[in-house]
Amino acid sequence: MNTLVIGSQWGDEGKGKVIDFLTETADYVVRSQGGSNAGHTVIAHGQKYVLHLVPSGILWPGKVNVIGNGVVINPTSLVEEMTYLRNLGVSITPENLLISDRAHVVLPIHKEIDAAQEEALGDQKIGTTKQGIGPTYADKARRIGIRMVDFIDPERLKKVLEARIKTANEELARLNWPKADPAVTLDAVMAAADELRAHITNTVPVLNKAAKAGKTILFEGAQGAMLDIDFGTYPFVTSSNTSAGGCCTGSGVAPTRIDKVIGVCKAYTTRVGAGPFVTEDAEIADYLHGLGREFGATTGRPRRCGWTDGVVLRFSAMFNGFDEMAMTNLDGLDDRDTIKICTAYKMGDQVLEYPPALMEDWDKCEPIYETLPGWKQDTTKCTSWDQLPENCKAYVKRFGEVVGCPVGSVGVGPDREQTIVVPHD
Repeated sequence: MNTLVIGSQWGDEGKGKVIDFLTETADYVVRSQGGSNAGHTVIAHGQKYVLHLVPSGILWPGKVNVIGNGVVINPTSLVEEMTYLRNLGVSITPENLLISDRAHVVLPIHKEIDAAQEEALGDQKIGTTKQGIGPTYADKARRIGIRMVDFIDPERLKKVLEARIKTANEELARLNWPKADPAVTLDAVMAAADELRAHITNTVPVLNKAAKAGKTILFEGAQGAMLDIDFGTYPFVTSSNTSAGGCCTGSGVAPTRIDKVIGVCKAYTTRVGAGPFVTEDAEIADYLHGLGREFGATTGRPRRCGWTDGVVLRFSAMFNGFDEMAMTNLDGLDDRDTIKICTAYKMGDQVLEYPPALMEDWDKCEPIYETLPGWKQDTTKCTSWDQLPENCKAYVKRFGEVVGCPVGSVGVGPDREQTIVVPHD
């Protein structure tokens, strides 16, 4: 069975742990969109790993990991990540890490353009991580991008880099931003290319031949579905399709090859950066931050926190076609007396079951809550569904009813073993 795992909210839902848990039975693990602005944190056997571009399957021996054509790759960041993993004892070879020759490249100049554009927005900042992701996808759409295939021939790479650096510095000048040093950019990218060249290949036939041969493929999404450039809280979104559709266009694997889609969600809701967040709640945010939870894997920024937003999750489950939800961080609510679920939005005289498209309408929405009793028990030692408190099980069941998609598993801690399968009749 080929499975796609997607964040169902605004990212940071704990996808890395769910993917790591599922990787045991997978032959291939594929990343199909986003860039180093995303981060997966996996804790296995007491060791913490923070991944940004390398698929989570790299932590398991015998798995083939693929960075697909839809990913935008910062080559120096990727080399640094590979070095970091090797220093932790992880094996990375041209056989277990493949990079699509059609993936686009994030250059240092893209990060400068990103920062300059964000600064120019003033009070209307998007909240970008300034990793150069948006400008790289813009280059892709403008058909002026540099791709990993350009890394194969050093002379060609040098030529296309010099041309793009020149035009990028003209853009930076128009934004009143300091120009990039061409020599520094060239040296950094050319050095990274030497390290990555052996991993670059046409990954489309690799994956399709694997699927035809009956191999199991696990697709890992980056960020979350409500950051999707088409379906998310536009313009406070990322620059790629973080939804199920992006998996196919970003890997070259047809939708008919996907057997199961899992939406990862927290037992509450979080968001990093600017943008609407109807169920945001200062009290629950202070509580979670006080527990040492909810700080971004990539930026370290405290995440905005709120109660479960059933409206967002209901919409996400619909346009992604989730077969089930994988709930994480259930133990984060262990000490709560009561727990809220937003079942709808109130916008003036209207009751909305799905999010509005217009940003001004988001600002008018208020959550309609249903309150459930907490369980006031430690769940982190539970290893089966029957061991969970009754109020806890009731919350999980109600969560699935509100979203319109059953919860298939719950996480009660950060380690891969702290995952409980939810039985269904």
